[in-house]
Amino acid sequence: MTISLARDWGTKRVKHVSHLVTSGSRGWAEFYADDGPLFIRIGNLTEQGIDLDLADLQHVHVPAGTEGARTRVKQGDVLVSITALIGAVGLVRHAIGESYVNQHLALVRPTSSVDARWLAYALRSQLGRDQFMLRMYGGTKAGLGLDDVREVAVPLPPLHTQRVLADFLDRKTTAIDALIAKKERLIVLLQEKRQALITQAVTKGLNPNVPMKESGFPWLGLVPAHWVVNKLRRIAKRVDVGIAEAATHAYAEAGVPIIRSTNVANNRFDPAHLLYVEPWFAEKNRSKYLWARDLVTVRTGNAGVTAVVPPSLDRSQCFTLLMTTLRHEHNPEFFAYQLNCDAGRTYFALESWGTAQQNISVPILGDMKVAVPPPLEQQAIVRHIEKSLGSADRLLGAVSSHIEKLREYRQALITAAVTGKIDVSSEAA
Repeated sequence: MTISLARDWGTKRVKHVSHLVTSGSRGWAEFYADDGPLFIRIGNLTEQGIDLDLADLQHVHVPAGTEGARTRVKQGDVLVSITALIGAVGLVRHAIGESYVNQHLALVRPTSSVDARWLAYALRSQLGRDQFMLRMYGGTKAGLGLDDVREVAVPLPPLHTQRVLADFLDRKTTAIDALIAKKERLIVLLQEKRQALITQAVTKGLNPNVPMKESGFPWLGLVPAHWVVNKLRRIAKRVDVGIAEAATHAYAEAGVPIIRSTNVANNRFDPAHLLYVEPWFAEKNRSKYLWARDLVTVRTGNAGVTAVVPPSLDRSQCFTLLMTTLRHEHNPEFFAYQLNCDAGRTYFALESWGTAQQNISVPILGDMKVAVPPPLEQQAIVRHIEKSLGSADRLLGAVSSHIEKLREYRQALITAAVTGKIDVSSEAA
């Protein structure tokens, strides 16, 4: 590809400005340990900046022979992800003790002709990322080879200019990252407030002065005195599990929609990547039909996450999800909110089984104690929640949009700096 530079800096390939471009040759999982040398993985690189995230470092017993010596990380090394997060770059700014990389990271050790920060920024810029993408998608590989990294061309101004621009980018990106961190913290606080609002409404009601009573269950706590605490199956016509048999032979381009756990989120459906089965297969499992207004609950993984079946998926089916058909007088949105609230999450965490991932069953869901207000109050609470969440979600959307714009600005700033489109001559004086 042609590299457009604002000044006649020239370019050099990574192999010409580095002593070493290498990586591990094997998976090191068998060498993981509870202490000892550190192991830098793809998860320690970020998708935005060049600083390593060292919050979660794995320890490792170093393999014998040349593998360990060749893959040992030194201060000033530049690390490039070559099997996932293609284009992610990390700079080893400071000594972090004895540490190593495996075959998922390329280790680039710059020569004295290039500032390590400059090289990291150049590879992290859109200029570098575009070259990585072209090389990755130019063949049948799902990642990058070491030769792909070696052949990437980077702008090469005089060393003094590299350092001045790297100083400039360090200051600017640090300020941008600090602002992004504040915005991300605000999102966490807004999400916590959102969740607290739902939990308060569906377990305590809307009237703060109403008399309360003990529910009898610590995870549910006090509930309004006029509410009934009952098992979910007592207010339902059906609590069942979806289709559990293999259906690959019945898949079709169109037909009866099949809902999977990936389609279910807190109180909403994600229709992306719906599967369909032939009508004859659905009829063979006619007891597993889902109807509009039914509840669908994830059974494995994000156990307990629940959504209400929308009208567009009336007469659909599901794979091994839990299905609840409430009695007609009850509001399904209200109980979906209650299953997804903090109290519901606590119940499923207590009752589920499994170590790698949580699992729940029909009895666990059916025996869940739910707080049941009168039907008209259920409707009023749902209206209150939806009105309140509309405002909260708009604010969350605005903050998320601002974060995305800040990230785009940071990337544009890095790219402009490494291609010579930012004048820092006054700082270089």
